[in-house]
Amino acid sequence: MEQKKNIEIGAQVYIEEGGDPCGAVRDVRLGNRDEITIYVENSGEFMVSLDAVRTAHDGKVILDRTRLDQRLLDAVAHAHDAEVPGL
Repeated sequence: MEQKKNIEIGAQVYIEEGGDPCGAVRDVRLGNRDEITIYVENSGEFMVSLDAVRTAHDGKVILDRTRLDQRLLDAVAHAHDAEVPGL
C-alpha cells in the first residue's frame, strides 16, 4: 500500500508492465475513498479504486485488469484509435 501512496498526478497509466500507456493520472484521493482519477484518450475520466492498482513506480501506474470496470476496459481498448501512424 505504501507504494500506491506515491502515485503522482501526471503519472502514465498502463494495463500491463511494458505495454503502451493507456491514460494518465488526473487526481489522487487518499482517505476514506482511496481512489485515483485517470484520463483515457478518446473516452474521458474514470475513477479507479486503489485496490485496482497493482503497482506504482517511476512515474507509472500499473492497473490490475481483473479489477477494472468493463467501461474502462472498453475505453482502454480504443485509447489510441485517433492516432495517425508516422506522425
